[in-house]
Amino acid sequence: MEIPKILLATKSPRRHEIFQNAGIHYKVVNIEVKEEFDSNLTPSMVAEFLAKKKSLGYANSLDGKILVTADTVVDVDNEILNKPEDEIEARSMLLKLSGKTHKVHTGVCIRTENKTNVFHETTEVKFRNITIVEINSYIKNCQPFDKAGSYGIQDWMGLVGVTRIEGCYYNVMGFPMSRFYSEIKNVI
Repeated sequence: MEIPKILLATKSPRRHEIFQNAGIHYKVVNIEVKEEFDSNLTPSMVAEFLAKKKSLGYANSLDGKILVTADTVVDVDNEILNKPEDEIEARSMLLKLSGKTHKVHTGVCIRTENKTNVFHETTEVKFRNITIVEINSYIKNCQPFDKAGSYGIQDWMGLVGVTRIEGCYYNVMGFPMSRFYSEIKNVI
């Protein structure tokens, strides 16, 4: 399948890694939007809403190009855990995840000049009980401030804390590439 030029609007190094590993050529574009949303939305709806909001924040022409935006949210007991502001918030989030199953929702918006496709992927992740000493060490050594839910499945916390995953691993990293590959066919 011949894919037109992809514009990837993300600052996430994990999304860059996923696209590179998939062999997809892309150009990075910067889009700045306030990640505000209606509190009545479900977590998966928030992920889709923010992905589309980012896409609509791109003001340039898409002539012959595909714009890809995404947003990942973590929810435990229907409480959304975004990126932590500081160590205190990161610690609080990790304590909430300890010993529980949570959901990771990534919303994706694929947009051309004429078509828009918005979808989300949800993955369930089970954490073992994590001690406060482990949490403090992780925060100090891994600086999880750019990660929804305060952890990365591909780093130390994911390696030792995750006991089960149901769904797409790459979705938890930040981008559901398998689903994206299927969905992009709808806009080309």
